[in-house]
Amino acid sequence: MRIAERNEQGYYELGDVVQWFLSQGSMSPKKLQKLLYYAHSWTLTLGNESVDELDKRLFKEGFEAWVHGPVIPSVYHEFKEYGFSNIPLNEKDVVQFDEEIENVLNQVWEVYGDYTGNELESMTHQELPWLTARKGLSPIEPSQNPISDTEIFNYYLNEMIQGSN
Repeated sequence: MRIAERNEQGYYELGDVVQWFLSQGSMSPKKLQKLLYYAHSWTLTLGNESVDELDKRLFKEGFEAWVHGPVIPSVYHEFKEYGFSNIPLNEKDVVQFDEEIENVLNQVWEVYGDYTGNELESMTHQELPWLTARKGLSPIEPSQNPISDTEIFNYYLNEMIQGSN
């Protein structure tokens, strides 16, 4: 087991978060991207007090609003060889995070882990952060538009408030 450490800016390495999910189960690249998106979104929403200071993030990289949902381009390129096939489970390189982040990752896995990549894509396609980033584009038009952390924070904060009512 390897302990993940935050860098000087307070972020974890994206590769450590990727590895955490791949040690939980075999999955398609699409499913991995969406799990990373939800882990980022939950960390952003739960870890920050206000939309004015979104400095507490899981990792530095942001997401783009691609046709099939939120994507981190570097992760796409790393795993594109798998296409629609599953990336193998990797239990050899198990990464552990601090208690707060480990809790968020476990919750994301518990809530979204049983869904397929296509089901997760469908979910993100109904959510405001992705929709806003793709405004004015056709469903099949390529995009590198960034998904705003402000949009993510506001959307998921509202979802949490509505869910608690």
